[in-house]
Amino acid sequence: MYTRMIIPLDGSKVAEQVLPYGRFLAKALMIPVELLGVVDPETLVAFSNPAQGRHLDTLVAETMSATAIYLESTARSFQGVQVKSSVAKGKPEDEVIQNAAGDKNTLIVMATHGRSGIQRWLLGSIADKVLHGATNHLLLIRASDQGKTDGEAPLKTMIVPLDGSALAEQAFPDVVDLAKKMQLQVVLVRAYALPPAISGEDYGYYSAELLDHLESEARDYLQRKVNEIKQKGITSVTSVVNTGYGAEEIITLARNTPDNLITMCTHGRSGMKRWVLGSVTDRVVRHSGDPVLIIQSDAISASP
Repeated sequence: MYTRMIIPLDGSKVAEQVLPYGRFLAKALMIPVELLGVVDPETLVAFSNPAQGRHLDTLVAETMSATAIYLESTARSFQGVQVKSSVAKGKPEDEVIQNAAGDKNTLIVMATHGRSGIQRWLLGSIADKVLHGATNHLLLIRASDQGKTDGEAPLKTMIVPLDGSALAEQAFPDVVDLAKKMQLQVVLVRAYALPPAISGEDYGYYSAELLDHLESEARDYLQRKVNEIKQKGITSVTSVVNTGYGAEEIITLARNTPDNLITMCTHGRSGMKRWVLGSVTDRVVRHSGDPVLIIQSDAISASP
């Protein structure tokens, strides 16, 4: 399971909206935290002017010093866990990925938006690059104008989308471990729908018959998975079957229940439904207000 947590920060209040979740997770999982700041010299070039005594090397050194002070101050907001801060020089996405890559059990926790004055670290694009470039698991929090930065953000329910594939089920070990340590209720969800190529006009009542078959298949599948997880010691497990397509159903379900953690893999297909979890994950992260734990699959999606 996770041995440490990295939280990249750029100094903005928007990016700091990750902190309440980081505080809660670190305490619940009893893992150390590293607050990481990155100074990108390329973004500082426009602010350096040798004619005015503002050489780039001096500006970089000043920015790194200010970042270190900021991170040390932020570290004191964590209670009951070991926290350290570090400042690196380079491309933010590269530094985050490389920092975490040394330990596959490092969890990256970051916001999906945020800017910081002089560095203009756009965490929306940085998070996207980390998501697609890192092999570590990643917890993404979509920031908002009203988001909080203080205290803790407790989580009560883990929503686990499944598409029927073995790849999607690779999240199960993490689901079980997190549910036990964080005392979370687990909700398995599967959406079903006719493929876009099949319409009622073409198949008449057969489309309704096929929908009934898909619903029955989805319910049977989820019940087997509920039983499987319960056998691993998780007693609070339920399932939800909805008509519709992946991301939309996940987001709707999450909005109807508070304090969720959405946990899903980045790959996976399911024959007829063609649920590509990579693209579904992207849409859920962008449009859900809940934190999304992304389990990086260690295999390539098989052809349907």
